[in-house]
Amino acid sequence: MPESHARRREAFRELLRDRQVDAALVTDLLNVRYLCGFTGSHAALLVHADDESRTVFATDGRYATQAGEQVPDLERLIERSASRALAERAAELARLGFESQHVTVDACDALDEAAGPAELVRTPGLVEQLRAVKDEDEIDALRRACDAADRALADLVEGGGLRPGRTEREIARELETRMLDHGAAGPSFETIVAAGANSAVPHHRPTGAVLAAGDLVKIDFGALVDGYHSDMTRTLVLGEPAPWQREIHDLVRRAQAAGSDAVRAGAEVREADAAARGVIEEAGYGENFVHGLGHGVGLEIHEAPALSQRGTGRMASGMAVTVEPGVYLPGRGGVRIEDTMVVRQSAAELLTLTTKELVAV
Repeated sequence: MPESHARRREAFRELLRDRQVDAALVTDLLNVRYLCGFTGSHAALLVHADDESRTVFATDGRYATQAGEQVPDLERLIERSASRALAERAAELARLGFESQHVTVDACDALDEAAGPAELVRTPGLVEQLRAVKDEDEIDALRRACDAADRALADLVEGGGLRPGRTEREIARELETRMLDHGAAGPSFETIVAAGANSAVPHHRPTGAVLAAGDLVKIDFGALVDGYHSDMTRTLVLGEPAPWQREIHDLVRRAQAAGSDAVRAGAEVREADAAARGVIEEAGYGENFVHGLGHGVGLEIHEAPALSQRGTGRMASGMAVTVEPGVYLPGRGGVRIEDTMVVRQSAAELLTLTTKELVAV
C-alpha cells in the first residue's frame, strides 16, 4: 500500500509544520509500520516536514531484503543503530522532533549527542493522533480480522466444541486454532474463556476449570490480520438458561444496543458510555458494570479513543471502536457483549456479525 503510506506521511508532515519542527524521528515500530509498511523488529524513520524526497527509512542488515520489498518508495539506510544514524543525518536541522513517549532517558541522551546542534523537540502522540482515524485500507483489514473471528466462533459452536466436560483452556486453544484456519496470523490477545462463576471476572484467564451444564460461558477474543486486531465478546449458556441468566443477558444486550446507537461522528466519547451505563444503572446493576464501555482498536488492541466516563474528545468518522458493556455478579456469573465497529456520520458500521442473542448450546 505505498499510496496509503504516502498519504499518511503527508498528513504527518502537516502536524510537524503546525509544531514548527523541521523533521521528526519516528522510532516506535507500530508508528513506523503505519507510515511506511515495514514489519520488522528494528527500524526508524526520519520524516522531513517540507520535503517527502528527504524522508529516510533505516534498519539493520538483517532486514535489507525485507526493507526493499516493504519500503520500495523511500531512501533506505542500512545501519546497525538505525535511530542514531538518522539523528546524525538530521544534525543540520534547527529543530528535530522525537517520540518522547517511547524514548528512554538514556536513548534521549544518545539522540541528543547524535543530532549535534539540532534542538531535540518532544513531539509525543502525533502518529497516534493520525492512527485514531482509519483509512479504508485499515478498515478492510479490520473487516477481515472480524470475519475470521466470526467464522472461528461459528465453527467452534457448530462443531460441538462448547460442551460440558471440556476445560476453559481447551476451548481457548481450539478457538485460536480455528482463527488461524480462517486467515488470521494469530489471536489479537490472549483469548478469554470464563465459565460459571469465572464469567463474573471481567478479564479472567483460562484455566483447567471444567465446563458444566448450566454454566454461562463468556468468550472474549479476536483475530490478527495484516497487523490489525478484532475484538468481540459473546456470552453463551450450556443448556437451558436460568431466569436470572436471561435477565442479565437481556439487560446487557439492551445496554450494548444503546451504546452502539450513540457511536456516531461528532458525539463525545462519554455519551456512548453514558447511554449504555444508564440502561444498566436504571435496572439496579450500576455497581456491577465495573469498566469503561470500550476503546479504539487498530494496530494495537487498545488505542485511542477511550469510550469511558473519563474519556475526552469526540468521535470522528473512520474511528474503529469497541462497545462492550458487562454485568458481573461475583460468585454467580457475568455477561459481556462486545462488538467492533467503525464510526460513521450516522449509524456505526458493525464489523463483528455473530448474533448477540443468548445462544444455548
